[in-house]
Amino acid sequence: MFFSLFTALALITSVNAHFRLLYPEPRGPFVADNEPNFCGGYNNAVNNRSTFPLSGGFFTIKSGHPGWTAGVIISTVQNPNSFDNFSVNGEQQIVGAYAKSDDAGTFCMPLDISAAKIDGVKDGANVTIQIVFAGGDGNLYQCADLTLSSNFTVPSNVVCANETAAPHGSETSGGASPSQTAGALGAAHVFAGYVALLLGFIGAATLLA
Repeated sequence: MFFSLFTALALITSVNAHFRLLYPEPRGPFVADNEPNFCGGYNNAVNNRSTFPLSGGFFTIKSGHPGWTAGVIISTVQNPNSFDNFSVNGEQQIVGAYAKSDDAGTFCMPLDISAAKIDGVKDGANVTIQIVFAGGDGNLYQCADLTLSSNFTVPSNVVCANETAAPHGSETSGGASPSQTAGALGAAHVFAGYVALLLGFIGAATLLA
């Protein structure tokens, strides 16, 4: 039985959530009501693609709610305008491990696109990544249109750091202040997301057997 990234992530979390893709630049301005749609409601690739490292890159998101899991899929189609464009022979083109956090806030996660060894991913290639985010009320999506470069270095003003924050709708009085750490989410967070995904597969197989 085949389970997609969309199905697996939908089984993991249980809190309503929205998220924003901060880096790389998304296809269009954030519209919360459109996030359940393909690429957050933006069906066509932009003309001014962002240059992005072929290897050693990262992406940054902001989540207003705790308890989320995120993954990344990729398309080498020049103007991907449907979920089918992110699959080859029925298999989704997944880039890297899955990330998970129990906290709200801003999070930076490694994105080494070349390591996925996907056909068509090379220096100078135009690709589109789609962030698949599960926060409890169904999967949410945002896309970024990129041109890959083996010589590109992320600008110094784009900081990879994690900062937890109080969830939306919560009130704190004399509680702990937000915490901040530099660098991408550690292996424990990424591995936890991978384990959660496997548990989603197992749970779905048990329910549907």
